[in-house]
Amino acid sequence: MNQFADSGRRQVLVVDDEPVNRQMLGFILEERYEVLYAEDGIEAMAVLQEKKDTIALVMLDLLMPKMDGYEFLKIRQQDESLRMIPVIVLTSEEKSELMTLKLGASDFLKKPYDMPEVILARADRLVELTENRRVIQSTEREKLTGLYTKQYFFEYVQQREFYFPERRMDVAALNIEKFHLVNEIFGRTFGDKVLQTIAELIEDYLSDAGGIACRADADWFYLYLDRPETSYEELMRKYQERLDNKIRELPIRLRLGICAAEDQKMEIERRCDRAKNACDTIRDVYTKTVAYYDTGLHEQSLLSMRLINEVDAAIMTNQIKVYYQPKFSISGDRPALMSAEALVRWIHPELGMISPGAFIPLFEKNGLIQKVDYYVWREAAAQVKAWKDRYGVSIPVSVNISRIDLYDPMLEAKLTGILDEFGLTSDEYYLEVTESAYVGDPLYIIEEIRRLRMLGFRIEMDDFGAGYSSLNMLTTLPVDVLKMDMKLVRDIHKDDKSLHVVEAVLDIAHFMSLKVVAEGVEEQAQCDLLKEIGCDLVQGWLFSKPVPPEDFETFIGEMISERMMRKRV
Repeated sequence: MNQFADSGRRQVLVVDDEPVNRQMLGFILEERYEVLYAEDGIEAMAVLQEKKDTIALVMLDLLMPKMDGYEFLKIRQQDESLRMIPVIVLTSEEKSELMTLKLGASDFLKKPYDMPEVILARADRLVELTENRRVIQSTEREKLTGLYTKQYFFEYVQQREFYFPERRMDVAALNIEKFHLVNEIFGRTFGDKVLQTIAELIEDYLSDAGGIACRADADWFYLYLDRPETSYEELMRKYQERLDNKIRELPIRLRLGICAAEDQKMEIERRCDRAKNACDTIRDVYTKTVAYYDTGLHEQSLLSMRLINEVDAAIMTNQIKVYYQPKFSISGDRPALMSAEALVRWIHPELGMISPGAFIPLFEKNGLIQKVDYYVWREAAAQVKAWKDRYGVSIPVSVNISRIDLYDPMLEAKLTGILDEFGLTSDEYYLEVTESAYVGDPLYIIEEIRRLRMLGFRIEMDDFGAGYSSLNMLTTLPVDVLKMDMKLVRDIHKDDKSLHVVEAVLDIAHFMSLKVVAEGVEEQAQCDLLKEIGCDLVQGWLFSKPVPPEDFETFIGEMISERMMRKRV
């Protein structure tokens, strides 16, 4: 709010029906302020409405004709745009002080005015306090939703807990499932409407139940609140229904993570992080809307932090290992080794074998996956060269390229540099990209993969059919090989529908001159059916689990023996 008139000085409105009193106050104030005058409440209200953006203070007499000071205060109190303008009440009646303060007056001056310097000092102090308050209020609320900003939310929670340490409150993290798709499909204006509607529902609930909330970031909200009388599940059900009634264009799914009331010596920031971690455990889980931070999640958080802190040392000390899973051609009489996939493993000196599921998604979120990937890329290339030198045969190996890697401006230089370093060609070094990497920013990803193909790299789309794909994708995506996810293959020997889906994928892929690898082949019946319907290659535990390079050499030896036998024949 601009508190300055054209003169560059703050404005003060003096309201009094006695000309002498108006002149006296004007004489005291005009040295520092531009003074406006009104003879009664009606005139004063008209001036205030017109100049509410420039008036810094009202000096108000109580006893006036037409509209007295009491009525003026009541009308001002009901108008949110006027309520912020401070009022000093001027009267000789001491009994009026309490009543006017209840009506929103900020200060009280008694007539007659015998100490001008006191009047000016109190006016200055009140104007300064009000302006400071406005500055604070302009920064404490997030503009779009009107909720607190995260910074002020943390500060107010700390203040509450300082003054009321005995009261235990839960911390909740509320999130909108796949909100980025709302913005992409319906536009940011509609997305803003969704955020504002959710903020209104939060405010509506907290105004009755008590507590405060903030918009933490993008589509995340933090709440500090008492546990509901029923349950959080029932609360979410109720407010999900209200949201559905307000936003009818598409379903907006909410999920909630709870960090239950505990030792308030823990920083509020950490409690919010815990609530957010709990909420993330039900991402893409449509059977639950509420998750609670518990001992298991706490242990997982500690493990995640440990893995993050130790990954550099793990790479330096060769705790990170590369295992290899063979891919076999099944088009001939006997399965024939054709290539292998490089898969990362972490063998920790204390924790033992750490599942890739424990660290790969974690590192993909924080960017550390680039370090791990680069290490695996070099190790795999070195292994291809070692096998060539030892056995005189080339076993192509495919390495995984994460979505984050595709945004690395040095990706092409890194990969070609590895080929040069170990004397390999792109025919010996394949790149696997998960189909989910194409979602979100497909144009950039597609262009980057096209550049890699122009350099000679063969691109294998990993996990095809895992949940994102459509057959229409294949007409635009630059790939050479489809790797069908194990979910597609799992039941082909038990269910005709599953078999027909795989047949359709194979027909389309072959029509487009794409090779197909079936992942997760574990039973001979699966393999026999895949061979019958024309699948090119298979990979899975029926042939071998991922193994260290020294164990993989058994397959190389068998391949060489097979070739020698054929030559003799």
